[in-house]
Amino acid sequence: MNATVLRWVGRAALLAVGVLLVVLPWELSLPDQSLYTQMGQYAIVAIGLSLLMGFAGQVSFGQGAFYMLGAYVAGVIAMRYHWPTLATLALAPFATAAVAWLIGMPLLRLRGHYLAFATLAVHLIFLSLVFTWVGVTGGEIGLIGVPKLKVGGGSPAGATYAAIVWGLVVVTALVSLALVASRAGRALRGIAASERDAAAAGIDVGAYKLRLFVLSAGYAGLAGGLYTYQLHYLSPDAFPIVLSVQFVVMIAIGGMGSVYGAVFGAIGITLLQHELSILGTRPGMPLQAPKVLAIGTFGLILTVVVLFFQRGLLPALVDLTRRILPQLAAADPPVAAAPLPGEAERAAELGSFHGRDDSATRETDG
Repeated sequence: MNATVLRWVGRAALLAVGVLLVVLPWELSLPDQSLYTQMGQYAIVAIGLSLLMGFAGQVSFGQGAFYMLGAYVAGVIAMRYHWPTLATLALAPFATAAVAWLIGMPLLRLRGHYLAFATLAVHLIFLSLVFTWVGVTGGEIGLIGVPKLKVGGGSPAGATYAAIVWGLVVVTALVSLALVASRAGRALRGIAASERDAAAAGIDVGAYKLRLFVLSAGYAGLAGGLYTYQLHYLSPDAFPIVLSVQFVVMIAIGGMGSVYGAVFGAIGITLLQHELSILGTRPGMPLQAPKVLAIGTFGLILTVVVLFFQRGLLPALVDLTRRILPQLAAADPPVAAAPLPGEAERAAELGSFHGRDDSATRETDG
């Protein structure tokens, strides 16, 4: 099977998985549909953050801030200025990307943990603005009664809304894969391998990093807008600092620079966070138990991955599987195929013929 056939088979498999993800909500219960919708929103954020961390080498704890900004852009403009809801959803990623471009120019001069702390500070600043700008954001009470999303004269909800969210996840993943395979993606891979060599080759490292930072923020803004029209209510309590940490843990699970790993990490961590919330709200548990359990668990996962699986947990498991399978195959003794009917007799006759031929040769030589 040549490379072209394998490529088309891979594309067909990806298309089938994408269709399955979109139609799956109709097989879920109503509570599961809500959780599945949240997984899709987080997957969009994780895809952008995976590109940022994997190719630009920038650890950002500010994706929760951009997620919050996109949510409030859609909600505030729809409620205060009575824009069409679909227009506000379309505006959310572009407005978030514009803010990311403004703060990214000075912010990306920092590196390593300095950048991580700076992006965490951005989340804190955005939270303080939401709490204090009461006339616009509603302050601590939040925005109540955000209008429903109108699409084609209807208001999608439940399974239909979840399908729309996962359709946008598929589109986001395809755009990201196309970016990685493009000329810009080759430049990004060069930056990921060595910024010094990439700069020496004429690649504008700073410009590419800024563009990727803006793109990842735009993805988060889109997911935030989708969150607004899922619940029709916004509160700053829905965007805690641990949310930004949670997004980074998703990448630690799925692997940096991996689009598929980002989706896998978003699904796994969202499901884990849901189970921790159920555990923390059991009778007898303290009021802060869900938050404490989430922070402790995510911190432990992040510490283990940083210490032992720098490329991510999923890539490490894939590499381990690739090493184990050949060893298992080599450990098994080769099994001879069963002879076909009459094959043993023909082999014996052929051996006796060769034996007579060798004896005649030796007599002639003698």
